[in-house]
Amino acid sequence: MATDVYPPPKMVKKLATTLNSKIYSPSKLLTVDVKKEMVDDYLKSESSTLAPENAHQRDALAAAIKTYKYYEKKLKHIENKVSSFQLNDDEVDEIKCLVINGTPITKAIDSFMTKKSLKNSPETGLKDKYVSKTVLNPRTHAKKVIDHDRDQTTQDAVLRLKNRIKRQETQIKNQEAIIKNLRDRNKLLKNKIQKQKRKTSKLQSKLDKLYFEYSQDILHDKEIYSKIKLIKNLQEKFNQEKALRKKLEENLNTLRKMNNMGIAQDSVPVKIVKSFTKEGIREASNYWKIKKGDVILLSSSEGGGSQTASLIVQIGVKAIITRDSMSHQATHVLEEANIPIISADRLEIKNVDEFAIIKAETLNNEIEKWKINVEQVRKKAERQKLLKVIDEYKAKRKREPFNE
Repeated sequence: MATDVYPPPKMVKKLATTLNSKIYSPSKLLTVDVKKEMVDDYLKSESSTLAPENAHQRDALAAAIKTYKYYEKKLKHIENKVSSFQLNDDEVDEIKCLVINGTPITKAIDSFMTKKSLKNSPETGLKDKYVSKTVLNPRTHAKKVIDHDRDQTTQDAVLRLKNRIKRQETQIKNQEAIIKNLRDRNKLLKNKIQKQKRKTSKLQSKLDKLYFEYSQDILHDKEIYSKIKLIKNLQEKFNQEKALRKKLEENLNTLRKMNNMGIAQDSVPVKIVKSFTKEGIREASNYWKIKKGDVILLSSSEGGGSQTASLIVQIGVKAIITRDSMSHQATHVLEEANIPIISADRLEIKNVDEFAIIKAETLNNEIEKWKINVEQVRKKAERQKLLKVIDEYKAKRKREPFNE
C-alpha cells in the first residue's frame, strides 16, 4: 500500500490490515509541485499517454512512483541474484514479497529455494523408490507403484484446489470488507455533500442580500470614498511639507551655530559624513552644504575606494579626519590631490548637536605635520627610485664585455 501522506491516514491503515499488506509512506508530506514533477518525469520516461485525469489520480500515481523508487535498487538486486536460477516471474515476485516484508535478500532466496526443493523432493524420492523396487521385483510392485502414483497425483490436485479455494475465500472476504468500507465512506461523503450544499445555499442567499444592499449605496459610498481619498492625499502632502520645513529649519539652525562658534571661539566646525560611500557623501553634502575649504569627519572609512575618494577631491575639502584606517586606494587618491588625512586620536574633537568642532591652531599644526610627512615620503620614494636606476645601470655595465 502506497500513500503520499505522512503519517498514513486511518483508512489506508485499515485497508492495509484488511489486505494483510505492508504500508509505505514518505518521511514528510509531498508538496503538489514535487508530485507533479514526479508524475511528469515518469510519463516522459515511459512514453505513456495515460495521463492522470484529476488530482486524486495524480497523487495516487505519485505515491506509487515514490514507493517503487524506495524499493527499486533492492528489487533489481534480487533480479540479478536469481537470474541464474531459471525462476519464472511469479517465483521471483514471491522472493521480492519476502524481502519487502523484512526478510534479508540472501535469506529470502535460500528460504524459497529450500521450499521449492522440498516441494519437489517427495514425489521424486517416491518415484525413485518405486523404480528401484520395480527393477528388483517387477511382478510384485508394478501395480502398486502405478496405483500409488495415481493416488498421490489425485491428492496433490485436491490439496491444490483446497488451497486455491481457501485463498479465494479469503480474497472474497477481503473484497467484501473493502466494499463495505467504501460504501460506508460513500455514505459519509454523500451526507457531507448534502450538508455542504445546504450551507452553500444559505451563504449564497446571504451574499445576494448583501450585494443588493451594497448596490443601493454604491454611488453614495463611491462619492464619499473619493472625498476621503482627496483628504488623505492633502493630509499626506501637508505632513511631507511640514517635515521638510522642520528639517530645513534644523539644518539652518545648525549651520548658524557652526558659523557662530567658529567666529567666536577660534574653532573650526567639522561636518560629519556618516559613511564613506557615494550615497553617504551625497547625503552629507546635501544636508551640510559641504563646500571647498570645509573640514569633514568620516564616522567610518569602511567601503571607501578610489572612486569615493574622487568625490571628496571634486568638492575640494581642506582636510579629512578619520576614526579608523582608510583603504590604500582611497589614501593614494587623496594624497595625490594634497588633501590631508588626520587621525581623530590626534585632535580634541568636541561634539555639538549633530556636528563637531576642533581648535583651529591644533588643526593647522596637524595639517602642517601631515604635509611634512608626505613630502618626506615622496622624497624618500624618489631617492629609492633614483638608486634603483643607478643599480640597474651598474648591473648592466657589469654584464657588458670590456673593450680596450
